[in-house]
Amino acid sequence: MAAEGDLPADLLTEEVKHSSGDFVPPDGLCWVSVLSCLLLACSYVGSLYVWRSDLPRDHPAVIKRRFTSVLIVSGLSPLFVWTWRQFTGVRTGPALLSLMGIRFEGLIPAIILPLMLTMVLFLGPLMQLAMDCPWSFMDGFRVAIDPWFWSLCFSDMRWLRNQVVAPLTEELVFRACMLPMLVPCAGPLTAIFTCPLFFGVAHFHHVIELLRFRQGTLSGIFLSAVFQFSYTAVFGAYTAFIFIRTGHLIGPVLCHSFCNYMGFPAISTAMEHPHRLTVLSSYLMGVSLCLS
Repeated sequence: MAAEGDLPADLLTEEVKHSSGDFVPPDGLCWVSVLSCLLLACSYVGSLYVWRSDLPRDHPAVIKRRFTSVLIVSGLSPLFVWTWRQFTGVRTGPALLSLMGIRFEGLIPAIILPLMLTMVLFLGPLMQLAMDCPWSFMDGFRVAIDPWFWSLCFSDMRWLRNQVVAPLTEELVFRACMLPMLVPCAGPLTAIFTCPLFFGVAHFHHVIELLRFRQGTLSGIFLSAVFQFSYTAVFGAYTAFIFIRTGHLIGPVLCHSFCNYMGFPAISTAMEHPHRLTVLSSYLMGVSLCLS
């Protein structure tokens, strides 16, 4: 990971000073920033439950209703940053949308480089997928450029949620809106590891539905929640790092969508793969290259 001095200074305020590595925020700023992020996280998660329904979360009707509420909250989320900036008097160089990573300058590298880095990190799962896929490269390419394939995808509510709406709204709320409020308070490096805590805790709401529909034992649900919190917190730190390094929202959104498609690496399956040595070597190589 790069040094803190390499991170963009646009998010820092004039009042914040770095002195021998010590970050000194203005009085009361951290409380306001943390409470603002907490309120934003609660608004996002709460919007999922404004609709009363006895149907599970994967039912198309439930997904469509949640699309409505979560898109409204996400659309209003920049107001949280604007209100925070007006209330605290913090002066951040760029305009509000630029501060949130919505800009055209440097867009192409911000799309390509984070996605390539993420694919390198997932080199093992990608190698495993390629080995197990019955299609040839040309078959996959024909499917990828087939409009009928994409029309089927966009008509599938679960696909639309996992690949489009969730990555876009979650990165907008939990990265593009929260990081500009946390960086002036804690500094870029600390904010990278603080911001994902809101993201991880926000995913605890899945426990409610697991308990409600009795999808497993109490201990199993608890362990699943702990695992999901840990995984989403680590992933949140990764996309927060990408957001601060690139200054763009698009990179974290695309990486989020890619990771949702890939899922958590199936390490246990890799251990039993016929070409186990090749697959496990790819896992290690991907992680090593990503961290180097």
